[in-house]
Amino acid sequence: MKSHKIALIPGDGIGVAVTEAAWEVLGRAGRGAGFALEGTTFPWSCDFYEKTGAMMPADGIETLRGFDAILLGAVGWPARVPDAVSLHGLLLPIRKAFVQYANIRPHRLLPGVEGPLRVRQFDILCIRENTEGEYAGAGGRVHGGTADEVAVETSIFTRKGVERILRFGFEQARRRRGKLASVTKSNAQKYSMVFWDEITARLATEYPDVAVSNYHIDAMAARMVIAPESLDVVVASNLFGDILTDLGAAIQGGLGYAASANINPERSAPSMFEPVHGSAPDIAHLGTANPIAAIWSGAMMLEHLGETAAAAAVLAAIEVATSRGIGTEPGKHSTKDITAAVLSALG
Repeated sequence: MKSHKIALIPGDGIGVAVTEAAWEVLGRAGRGAGFALEGTTFPWSCDFYEKTGAMMPADGIETLRGFDAILLGAVGWPARVPDAVSLHGLLLPIRKAFVQYANIRPHRLLPGVEGPLRVRQFDILCIRENTEGEYAGAGGRVHGGTADEVAVETSIFTRKGVERILRFGFEQARRRRGKLASVTKSNAQKYSMVFWDEITARLATEYPDVAVSNYHIDAMAARMVIAPESLDVVVASNLFGDILTDLGAAIQGGLGYAASANINPERSAPSMFEPVHGSAPDIAHLGTANPIAAIWSGAMMLEHLGETAAAAAVLAAIEVATSRGIGTEPGKHSTKDITAAVLSALG
């Protein structure tokens, strides 16, 4: 039987419960489709940091390199470990080391889910540049603790980095409905964002079958609320994509449905799949975390691994469960109840 080696990093808070739920569903889907998932769990988390002084071991990246994919639960526990430590100690190093430059987040309403907008149908694929831009980590502080203290954070935009994420977006648009929206703030940021706009215009000549629109970040935020059904593929920088995808999660009913994939399109290293709801320490002990985002992220993982039939089956099972009202209201159903409903629909 064909098998795939998966690294499991449940992480912190509700990440542990939703990863367990997703893994159970994915295992069932794999058995039904004739393949196996071989999981190895790594305890890298804020607990691990408090015990060892690091979010993962020094050889963590090399350990992960041998896997076909990574399934991550959530990372962070701000009351114990600063977010800047947990983020820069685990998630960002993995994304950068494995050149996972395409962060993909789907936004649409599942059956039975009531979003905050009157619009009932939209299908937006947000593609966020994932390894440079505003989160490049270039900068520093001087004169610390004095009235003259200075903090500098420099955004890094390379031609290679901008071109490859835009090209990835064009390819996705070509497979979908043929529309791409490129998001910048080039009226205010006359170097980096004008640079992005210029590369968008040049690549557009290679994709005459894709209709291209250019938006400023503020205008795109408004359009996602006013007319989300008009959008198809949205491509943005690291910071702008981060903001827009949280807005996308809101209009699709909440973070409990926010799936994502950190993709290495060239497949030179493993890609990583994760829900984007965070670790939610305030509800971690209640057993009420919605696992749908984690299960959906797992379906994206299966698709990336080439198991398209199993991925489609998992998504269909999620839709059956939500159409029956399971997992559609925060706190109404337990994590185990929602998982059981998806497993039941999966058959």
